[in-house]
Amino acid sequence: MMARRSNKAAPGARETVPARELRLRLYAGAHIAMGPGKADLLEAIMRCGSISAAGRELGISYKRCWDMVETMNQCFRQSLVITAAGGSHGGGAVVTEYGHTVLREFRAMERAAEIAITEPMRALRMRLRARRKSQAGAR
Repeated sequence: MMARRSNKAAPGARETVPARELRLRLYAGAHIAMGPGKADLLEAIMRCGSISAAGRELGISYKRCWDMVETMNQCFRQSLVITAAGGSHGGGAVVTEYGHTVLREFRAMERAAEIAITEPMRALRMRLRARRKSQAGAR
């Protein structure tokens, strides 16, 4: 299970659309250069200091995490993550300054989009049928 940012608004703050209803992605050709999962991975690498530990924290396989890092590094003009080989002293991964900038800009874009669609989404939700009890637990 992937860790997600909380969308609970602070008292007096404006409520926004839940993250699960809005998933922005930045494409570079056919590849997703940045999206919510990749942003979560960058944040986990920053906390954990390694790709494998970040994967464990997020519940994602090491291979999947490595593939995501490779895609990000290939899509952007500069690497977002640099790695050190493992061994007796262990390896590690660091999000570069460029990676911090990309992450900050992506998260700002997410927040702006969430705010922008809050009212239209609320109006559109009002047009949905009420969920029946048998549907409440199903996804």
